[in-house]
Amino acid sequence: MKFSEIEASAWEELRPYLDTCVIPVTGLTGLERPYEVTEKLERLRDILDWVEIPFKGRVVTYPSFQYRTQDMPQAINDVCRNVKSSGFAHVLVVSAEFEWSDVELPDADLIVTLRRFSPDSREGAAGQVKVAVQELWQAKKGLGL
Repeated sequence: MKFSEIEASAWEELRPYLDTCVIPVTGLTGLERPYEVTEKLERLRDILDWVEIPFKGRVVTYPSFQYRTQDMPQAINDVCRNVKSSGFAHVLVVSAEFEWSDVELPDADLIVTLRRFSPDSREGAAGQVKVAVQELWQAKKGLGL
């Protein structure tokens, strides 16, 4: 579900079910030609599908970080921390262009990138992401949170 699909009057009712926020990261430099921007956005969309399609009704996709900055990991971390303080239990960072370690984004609960999830595996990248998200939710549930 996109953030823009949630009306203020419905938020409190939906909040218990929409406990996971997705932060997409495009990472444009401004040097891309229009068709290159389109290609990057399409790659990001394809990876977002790994999360948005199987978990529709449980995740909320926020606006993406469109342009690359020097302090991008810190900025993303700040957003992760902030959306958790606003009520989300989990935050997923999704990118087709970047690879971050868990140390670089400690406030992200799961980082979904091309290298972390191999499309060549038996279950495919989408299947791997689905399992990782379910494990994240189960771990939190197992802790009584």
